[in-house]
Amino acid sequence: MATVSSTTGTTAATTAASTASTSSTTSSTSTSGAIKSSGVGSGIDTEAIVKALVNAEKAPKQKQIDTQTLTTTTTLTAVGTVKSALETYRTAIAAMNKASTFSGLTAASSNEKVASVTATDSASNGTYSLEVTTLASASKISSGVYADKSTAVVNATSSAQDLTITQSGKDTKISIPAKATLAQTRDLINTQMASRGISANILTDASGSRLVLSSSTTGSGTELSMSANADSGLDKLTATTTVTAPTNAKYKIDGIEMESSTNTVAAAISGVSIKLLEAGGEKTTISVTTNTDTLKKATTGFVDAYNALMTQLNTLTKVSTAADGTTSGGGLTGDSTVRHLIQSMRNELVTSSGSSKLTLSQFGINTDQKTGLLVMDDTKWNTAMADTANVAAIQDMFTGKDGLLARMTTATDSYAVKGGILASRSDSLSGTLTKLTEQQKALDRRISNLTDTLNAKYTAMDTLVAQLNATSKSIMTTLNALNKTDSD
Repeated sequence: MATVSSTTGTTAATTAASTASTSSTTSSTSTSGAIKSSGVGSGIDTEAIVKALVNAEKAPKQKQIDTQTLTTTTTLTAVGTVKSALETYRTAIAAMNKASTFSGLTAASSNEKVASVTATDSASNGTYSLEVTTLASASKISSGVYADKSTAVVNATSSAQDLTITQSGKDTKISIPAKATLAQTRDLINTQMASRGISANILTDASGSRLVLSSSTTGSGTELSMSANADSGLDKLTATTTVTAPTNAKYKIDGIEMESSTNTVAAAISGVSIKLLEAGGEKTTISVTTNTDTLKKATTGFVDAYNALMTQLNTLTKVSTAADGTTSGGGLTGDSTVRHLIQSMRNELVTSSGSSKLTLSQFGINTDQKTGLLVMDDTKWNTAMADTANVAAIQDMFTGKDGLLARMTTATDSYAVKGGILASRSDSLSGTLTKLTEQQKALDRRISNLTDTLNAKYTAMDTLVAQLNATSKSIMTTLNALNKTDSD
């Protein structure tokens, strides 16, 4: 019995020593930082094990979500840039699509003090002599004088009274409250008559104040007047005198006497707007001439607008090569939508326009084969402008229903309009980002649940090992004690 007990005790002691040695080694390794011991009972880094298992489960799906999110976001941003650049281009060519922009006609006044001029769409070449005799004037009247100045009571009655202001046969009634002062009357008129171009002010001197009514409407027959009922008590207000009588502008064009109710004359010379500035008999010469510089400026404006859009599209679709030989693409490299948009616009550049059937190339404007941008050859342009027929035809080529600008707008409609190709593309990409966000949330929930499950399992294992170690220690202690007793 003693022999068996001794053998058993020796075996148990050996096992305990081995366990202690292992524990000591683990503890030492943990202290050195090679293994992080998070298991209280087992000495095993269960936290690292759980983390490794969770990362292995999460990594593939996370990589897929991250890659798709980056690609979708980059594409969505690029599509937004295309939309903005295309809208800028369309706005620019819409502003150009007027006959006056490409008319090539310029109106000038030899004496800008006498009159300034502007050529409109229907102008024609010509030279005219202008002499301004009288400028058009507006009506201005003054009320009677109030000794109490601006605080003088205009309506001394106990009830509101109507003041009627008349111009060009149109009456407007202003209700003047009881005990209203001259200043209050002025404010009422300004508030209610501003839309008709009639204003009131107060002029004051040593004798008192008077209300002065002015109109912005010029021309004969536009006299102002103020009236009221005989018993209204507004007699002094309506006792008006004329400060300025309204008159027509009087002028001569090539010696022909003419009149205008305003100082802006739009119909005297066909296609020319004249602003009369000074009377007194001085003459000025109005000339309407063809100006090829104006035509070139307008044409260059189109070229610049087109090139700005193409430059932006090139940036988004180009492939770049780094110093190490690796390549990278723009946000829309190889994108069929942009490719079709560019092709649609280029088709219009080579299509003849207007009744003359001219194309841009005939004016020295061609597409650079490397960049896709428009380039203007000044020599070819000047040669084309030397032909007066081309000068007249360029307006027809660019403007009108079938002109280049209108066709460019039509060619890009399906991309730019609300609900069009680019808008639909943006909506689709935004929808993809929303789905990816939901996938990320789902993945995070699944990984959180997996982490909790694994932590629970390894914690249970660690607890069980701790219990086993405690039991083993207790048994070894008992066996060692028995072994000692038998030896005695």
